[in-house]
Amino acid sequence: MGLSNLVPGGAARRLATALLAAPLPVLAQAPLPKPASNTTPMLAGLDAAAERYAGIAKQIWGFAEVGYMEEQSSALLQSELKRAGFRVTTGTAGEPTAFVAEYGSGKPVIAILGEFDALPGLSQDAVPERKALRAGGPGHGCGHHLFGTASTAAAISVKEWMVANKVTGTIRMIGTPAEEGGSGKVYMVRDGVFNDVDAVIAWHPGDENAATGERTMANITGKFRFHGISSHAAGAPERGRSALDAVEVMNTMTNFLREHVPDGTRIHYVITNGGKAPNVVPDEAEVYYYVRHVDMNVVKNVWGRVVDAAKGASIGTGTTYDLQLIGSVYSLLPNETLLRIKQRALETVGGYTLTPEERVFAETLQKSEAFVPVALEATQKIKPLVVGQPGAGSTDVGDVSWMVPTVQLSAATWVPGTAAHSWQAVAAGGMSIGAKGMMIAAKTMALTAADLFAVPATIAAAKKEFDAKRGPNFKYETILGTQKPQLDYRKGTTN
Repeated sequence: MGLSNLVPGGAARRLATALLAAPLPVLAQAPLPKPASNTTPMLAGLDAAAERYAGIAKQIWGFAEVGYMEEQSSALLQSELKRAGFRVTTGTAGEPTAFVAEYGSGKPVIAILGEFDALPGLSQDAVPERKALRAGGPGHGCGHHLFGTASTAAAISVKEWMVANKVTGTIRMIGTPAEEGGSGKVYMVRDGVFNDVDAVIAWHPGDENAATGERTMANITGKFRFHGISSHAAGAPERGRSALDAVEVMNTMTNFLREHVPDGTRIHYVITNGGKAPNVVPDEAEVYYYVRHVDMNVVKNVWGRVVDAAKGASIGTGTTYDLQLIGSVYSLLPNETLLRIKQRALETVGGYTLTPEERVFAETLQKSEAFVPVALEATQKIKPLVVGQPGAGSTDVGDVSWMVPTVQLSAATWVPGTAAHSWQAVAAGGMSIGAKGMMIAAKTMALTAADLFAVPATIAAAKKEFDAKRGPNFKYETILGTQKPQLDYRKGTTN
């Protein structure tokens, strides 16, 4: 029986939303196994190398390369891993900037993910007021310069611990490009990069320290290109067929659609080409769409209706259109077994305290526009573990998590209260606050990996949970099908 049969009108919708948003309780499990031994030198080594890794992250922050164009960023991380004795393979899954760096042999195979792509239009200096380094240029508004660097640091640290303690198995650092809309990891999953991996460890920059138990949102993204007939907009408008009209009609229909989609759905778009001159009927126009929801089945349904809007706009305006499917990702499948191990590691590492100079920076930033201030002491704290709460963002780590038991964390690399994809995130990520949070992540991932190598039973338990959550009939499929990575999807956004 549906909620609408039990609760009247809008109350049913509000109740359904509340149920969707409610965090799932942490399941009762066996006591945690003892942590790996002899990890103190691992943490000390990361502390000693912190300045070096901060310098690497700052270089990538300066490169600010967008998806599938991260040539310098990828090469820098590869060089660090090669110098540390890793075997590096490049061009993974048809992605020129992707790589797999490996040390050791045999089972278990523990993989650490690293990202390094920037976002268009977020160029920003490492100062607490809006100041672009390059007008309209890219910037690391999601902190992936820190992501890739911390993951590299963790992998190297684990390798050194394995050598020192004669630990067998394989540690991999997988460099994954184009997370921001390009679905780089999806092609890797599809092409079998994770087939022999036993567990995956990842993290993401943020404004708090927490093991990430949220589900994230599945999505489908694509560019709709309309083709019309150009003509003089005043002298012969009747001869023209406006591709821009088609884009605007499609957007209007989609905006009316918002009232009639399941709660929790997100639809957003930007017009990436609206013509070149007002006195010319545009014969080419383009709009770039995202559809998101926690449930991929909802995403597919709503996306189909968005495509119908494009068809209707095409018919109504006398134009044609084509669709470039850019990306599609699953929601994240949390693994509580691994989350408990990572939570313990994070609590062992702890947070950090802002220096007086960092406090001045943070307090100034918190006064900027669209900022929701949070107590600065949040950088010192570790949040309790909560599993299953729906998140607002999307990530291609989601697809990995449906193929291999996967665990993530968030580290406070930004001033508390910072929104991702903002100039404020770029600013903090380019100075010492970002570097401090990055090393929290590196240490936590290193300890987590060591714990998994030390107690193979933990991996077995994680796989058992993983199989139960996926169900016996699960088969991974991506809406991207057999298409190649869309290497040009950020073309024209680098200025």
